[in-house]
Amino acid sequence: MAPKAIIAPSILSADFAQLGADCVRTMDQGADWLHVDIMDGHFVPNITFGAPVVAKIRKHVDRPTENHGRGTFDCHMMIAEPKKWVKEFQKAGCDLYCFHYEAAFSSAAESPEGKTDAKTNPKDLVRYIHECGLLAGVALKPATGVEVLTELLESPDAKERPDMVLIMTVEPGFGGQKFMASELPKVTALRKKYPDLNIEVDGGLGPGTIDQAADAGANVIVAGSAVFGARDPAEVISVLRSSVDRASAQL
Repeated sequence: MAPKAIIAPSILSADFAQLGADCVRTMDQGADWLHVDIMDGHFVPNITFGAPVVAKIRKHVDRPTENHGRGTFDCHMMIAEPKKWVKEFQKAGCDLYCFHYEAAFSSAAESPEGKTDAKTNPKDLVRYIHECGLLAGVALKPATGVEVLTELLESPDAKERPDMVLIMTVEPGFGGQKFMASELPKVTALRKKYPDLNIEVDGGLGPGTIDQAADAGANVIVAGSAVFGARDPAEVISVLRSSVDRASAQL
């Protein structure tokens, strides 16, 4: 059986004029985590918000009492230099810092204003995130093969192993895109090889596509417009969870 279902609505689709209230509401409607999309206009061609906004909404949602617990802020860092921002987001209230593999060969500076010619790499970045007291996630764009994760997931050093893998089922950068079922074989391969791994999917998920993702083995489900744009968000969250629970019982 795969790990438990975790539903993580993306607040990119929330009403930014009442973001704190929307975060509280979606948690009350049955969400487990909140998926927080951070975009810098460099790694992706869009800009969302930064650590100060995360700090503000953190005041509205109780911190989780255990790793991967209810209230986790799952920060999806679509940024060009992820190591620079780990400490800032830790202070702001992030619980899980998920960087893009493709951006991990960048500056090893440990602060936004820091400068160095040294470069980080995925293993070092996962270790650094853990040393900062956060869970670590690694995200893959559609063009990146899942095999790049092997050295991380099979590292003999637990500090170098990510706590979650995110498979993008759209190109990162904008909400509301069409679901790319072509990315699901990555999920299937990971679930077969790592049965206890938290595997997240993000992009185009909703009642019409959830069964495909769940059957492939995903257990952490990001849904933005499908939840925040629904007449009954609680019902949508329930549908997503039921699909993952059904599929998980058959694995």
